[in-house]
Amino acid sequence: MSEAVIPQKEITGVILAGGRAQRMGGIDKGLIWLNGKPMIAHVIAALRAEIDNLLINANRNREKYAAFGYPVIPDIMDGYLGPLAGMASGMRAASTPYIVTTPCDSPLIPSNLVQQLYETLLRENADISVAHDSERMHPVFALIRRDLLPDLLDFLNAGQRKIDRWYARHRLAVAYFRDRPEAFRNVNSPEERAKLESELEVTHQ
Repeated sequence: MSEAVIPQKEITGVILAGGRAQRMGGIDKGLIWLNGKPMIAHVIAALRAEIDNLLINANRNREKYAAFGYPVIPDIMDGYLGPLAGMASGMRAASTPYIVTTPCDSPLIPSNLVQQLYETLLRENADISVAHDSERMHPVFALIRRDLLPDLLDFLNAGQRKIDRWYARHRLAVAYFRDRPEAFRNVNSPEERAKLESELEVTHQ
């Protein structure tokens, strides 16, 4: 099957940077430097290789995130309610039929992330397409139909927070990235950042 052409005008990237980063001592993870630039800059570069429209979902340091040149949107619900709240915020702010979400602390995401998610969603006639590294699913790497927003808001307003429970309400497709198991690695602590930094230095020597 030939590759489906990504509809540039129909997908908005939403980078999720709205968490508290407690394991990082409260330091905003997207702004932590890795291999010469902030982690979110790695994510932006990967997404910009495929799509034009980007938003950054952030509840802190919004001016610093705005310096990357994209609209910055806070959670539409108070209380740091997790990735679903960020997804809902992105869905409300976007004007495209789909959003694709990634966290701000996964600097190794593949340059074909959107392509794989989009092809899988089309092939399986799904509402949501989620990345899988052949060992486990990575639910915050997802392509989502924006018209699911009313249902997501109902879910959140009912006090629900678990992403897998919301996904179970819809037609879910799984996009496999078996050749890139490291692509969805995230950085949650200073130790993980230092380890990845040293690995990247060795790789580029």
